[in-house]
Amino acid sequence: MLMPDKWIKKMALEKKMIEPFVDHQVTKGVISYGLSSYGYDFRLADEFKIFRNKISGVVDPKNLKPEFFEIFKGKECIIPPNSFVLARSLEYFRIPRKVTTIALGKSTYARCGIIVNVTPFESEWEGYATLEILNTGPLPAKVYAYEGICQILFFLSDEECEISYKDRKGKYQKQKGIVLPRINSE
Repeated sequence: MLMPDKWIKKMALEKKMIEPFVDHQVTKGVISYGLSSYGYDFRLADEFKIFRNKISGVVDPKNLKPEFFEIFKGKECIIPPNSFVLARSLEYFRIPRKVTTIALGKSTYARCGIIVNVTPFESEWEGYATLEILNTGPLPAKVYAYEGICQILFFLSDEECEISYKDRKGKYQKQKGIVLPRINSE
C-alpha cells in the first residue's frame, strides 16, 4: 500500500525515518522539497563528485577509479554535457522493516534533460542516498544543493519481509558520504 502523508509524518517523527524532516512542501523560489501527498521530496547536500574524462580507461562498476572524479563542494554544481555527477541526499534515511521505497527524479530537472537514477531504498536500509545525476543534453546543466532532487514514495507491506537489507548486511548500509560502486568480496 502506498503510504499517505500522515503515515510518513508519523514514521518520520517517531522512528526518525527521515532526518532532517520538513513536514510541508517548501516551494517559494526553490525546487520543491518536503512532505507531499504520498511521498517526500528530498534535497541534495552540497557535496559532489563530478565525472571528468581527464584520464583514459574504462568505466568499470567493479573497479571504478576515484581519479575519474573531481570532488566539488558548493551550493550549485555544473554537470558537463553528456556526463554525470554523483551526489548525496541532505536527508539521512532509516527505512522501517515493513516499508520499501522508490526514489524518482523530479520533473523540474527532467524537463531540462537532467535525469536522476530511479532507485529503491529497501526494508531496513539506513544512510544517506548516493545519487547518480545525468546531464543528457549537449550543454552544461546546473543542479542546486539544499533544494529538491527526488521524490521518494513509501510502500507499506501487510507483513514483514523475511530478510531485510540490514539482515543480509547490504553493501551500502549506513553509508555516510558519496559512495562509489562496491562489489561484495564474499
